[in-house]
Parts: sequence; structure tokens; C-alpha cells
Amino acid sequence: MGNGYSSIRKEADIRKKYTVPDLRYVAGHSIGIIAVDLKYPKLPGNVVNATTYRFPVLYKKVTFQIEQLFTGDPALKEMIIDAAKELEKEGVRAVVGACGFFANFQKEVADALEIPAFLSSMVQLPMIKTGLKSGKKIGIITASGNDITDQMLIQMGVQPEDCYIEDIGSLEGFKTIRYEYPYLDNESIADTVVGAAEKLVREHDDVGAILLECSDIPPYAYMVQDAVNLPVFDFITMINWAHQATTQQPYLGYF
Repeated sequence: MGNGYSSIRKEADIRKKYTVPDLRYVAGHSIGIIAVDLKYPKLPGNVVNATTYRFPVLYKKVTFQIEQLFTGDPALKEMIIDAAKELEKEGVRAVVGACGFFANFQKEVADALEIPAFLSSMVQLPMIKTGLKSGKKIGIITASGNDITDQMLIQMGVQPEDCYIEDIGSLEGFKTIRYEYPYLDNESIADTVVGAAEKLVREHDDVGAILLECSDIPPYAYMVQDAVNLPVFDFITMINWAHQATTQQPYLGYF
């Protein structure tokens, strides 16, 4: 690993001397998050609300129109790579994006770094598919259904026929996020996300799991699970997984 791994794991370690390969002005953050400069209230559970996590994270802001990210505008590539590299230089152990459509740049960013990049919630798709019974499919709830193309799904590691897409981006209940309102209609958003999940399982009896593509809707994941009684994956399940893999801790207990 380019950044090196150091840790204090027991009381005796406090008295040791430490040499850090690359000295930095701040330390201790495991996950770096590329965040689009969007202005609307961010609830706990949102990827860009730092209280979502039980560990430190570091943000790097990028500024462009979100529609450019949805369509994978090539003009964004260098900006996104530069942001990922800056996070790497600051000592994070993995980089993620704060929108599922960072998937459009997953390969380019992963190839540019020495640390892992998991830019989109959709990188979980192959793992989810592997865990499901044969014939079961994944219901994806997304902020822009038309922009989840067959090519994107294949690049993420699944076949298009493995997934059902449910678009909430154009629905009335999601507009306070989609169009950057200065307030958040939380009840309406919750009803919209849960309603989308219920529609998926009502119309497709072979849905075996739900994936929330959008980084704004993990606050409603538990509501979705209560409504449809299925595993629910989102950005936070992915980020917690990446954190665990890059900051392993000793196990303490009885035996």
C-alpha cells in the first residue's frame, strides 16, 4: 500500500516510537469520499453527513452539474481522478464516491490509485447476485433510471437481466433532493423510496434483494426493509465493508 498502515492496538503500544512514511497535517481517517457540491439538507444516513459513520471520514468536494455525472460526461474524468488522488495523499485507505453514477469512472479511478476505489454503491451488485438463490434478481432503486445502462451493469459485474430498475428521480416525492430545494420533505421522500421498493416486489416475485443506488436514500433503508422483508444494500453497507477491510481490529473476548 502506498500510504502504509500504522496503528495503536494496546496500551503498551503507546510507549513505542513511530515513524510515519508520509507525514500529513491530519490523520486517522480510513475512508475518503468524493462529494459533489450540491446544496440541500443532508440527514444522518446520507453519505455526505459525517455523523453517519462510527469512524472518521475525509471529504473532497467536486463541482459540476449532477446530470453530467449521470451521463458519464468524459469532461469530468480528470477532475474526479484528481480528487481521488488528493484523498489518497491525505492518507485515506479507500476512496468512495457520493453518488451511484460515479460508477461511470470506477475503472479509471481504480487504475489511477494505489489504494482501493469503490466509487459506487453498485460495485456491490456481483456480491449480492452471488449470494442469491438461482433465478432471484436485484431490485435497484435509483435517482436516474435511464442512465443505468446495460453497459454500466456489465461493467459493475452483473448482466442486465439480473436486475430490475425502479426510477424515483422524476417522482414528486423526490424533487426536494433532485432539484436542490432549500428544505427537505422527509416524509415524502421516505414514502417515495418505500413505495418504489413495494412496487418492485409487487410486480416481480423473483426480487431477492434491494440495492439503493442513490447516496441520499440510505436514511430510508430500514424503512424499506421493514416494508419488503428483504436484504437492503446501499452506500453505507459498502462503506462499512471497505472500512472494516482496511482497519482490521483485534478480537477480544472469552474462549
